Amino acid sequence: MSDLGSPHTLDDAELARVRADLDLEIGGEPAGRLSLRFWPETAPATVRNFLRYCAEGFYDGLGFHRVIEGFMMQGGCPLGTGSGSGPHGTIPGEFSTDPARSHRRGVISMARSSDPDSASCQFFICHADAGFLDGQYAAFGEVVDGIEVVDRVCATPCGPGGDGARSRPLAPVRIAGVHLRLAGTEEEKEG
Repeated sequence: MSDLGSPHTLDDAELARVRADLDLEIGGEPAGRLSLRFWPETAPATVRNFLRYCAEGFYDGLGFHRVIEGFMMQGGCPLGTGSGSGPHGTIPGEFSTDPARSHRRGVISMARSSDPDSASCQFFICHADAGFLDGQYAAFGEVVDGIEVVDRVCATPCGPGGDGARSRPLAPVRIAGVHLRLAGTEEEKEG
């Protein structure tokens, strides 16, 4: 849910103040909250796309279908398989090689197919530094609170996944809900 209205009505300065709080569950039990901030100056279309899906409640109830400890956790697929796309189509790749926006622990980035302009709704959060992804995937924000939740999810036992690796969580990892807010508001100071 969102108290912000449409992310498309926000300018880049306002987008930089947006925080997305993702409440996660493992096996139906609360796992904690991730708070994300975004980099519209680096990947404006990617930030707006992700926040649009958040504001519409698209991610509520969806899972993380691919989890690799020491690498990343990937979710946001409406099919739960890694092969689904969202209803708003694809966005152009906004790839950066800026070291300040490198794929490091806690960075959120868009998943895509082999086509560089195929990102839709799926995203991943880096569990460890993965600079080899720079210039190939659109890093667009970072975890500012709750990195221990990423650790908890990435420690979840996994079985064989669609990628052939042991990457499919044995206990479902789900997004219970997403709340958008502006940093610096009274709500943020209290929460």
